[in-house]
Amino acid sequence: MFDTMTFTKILGSFAGALLIFLLGGWVAEIIYHSGGHGDQAQGYLIEVADSDAEPEEAEEAVPFEEVYASADASAGEGLFRACSACHALEDGANGVGPHLYGVVDREVSAVAGFNYSGALEEAADAWTPENISAFIEDPRTYAPGTSMGYNGMRDVQDRADLIAYLETIGS
Repeated sequence: MFDTMTFTKILGSFAGALLIFLLGGWVAEIIYHSGGHGDQAQGYLIEVADSDAEPEEAEEAVPFEEVYASADASAGEGLFRACSACHALEDGANGVGPHLYGVVDREVSAVAGFNYSGALEEAADAWTPENISAFIEDPRTYAPGTSMGYNGMRDVQDRADLIAYLETIGS
């Protein structure tokens, strides 16, 4: 059934496969991670003639008030999908975050029964459109220590559209 020669063949085949595997890894390491050739660096250096020139100043951003004046609430409805993972629009229906029914111009910690982080209360008194915009642009910068895990909405037009939509809910 199982004699010494069979066991030796099986053990030899496993040892041979391991040796081939290790040698293949060693060769691949040499080929793909050579680290350059002597004193030569890998890659190409592209010299730019005007590298000492000062960079052009960025265009001034349009004030939020102007963008908000022309905001489209129907476009904001589509943007709310990202918020709906944690927030509800029904009055009193809290999720991970507080409900957003009537959020525009209400006090920051006005939702009863929701445990707000102290960072929000220190950042603002009321959720004006400007405060909401600054908060959803970068929550961690606006209110350091906030428990909101959202990375932020960088586009000012998207923020204005979303706030215009939220203003139609319960205002």
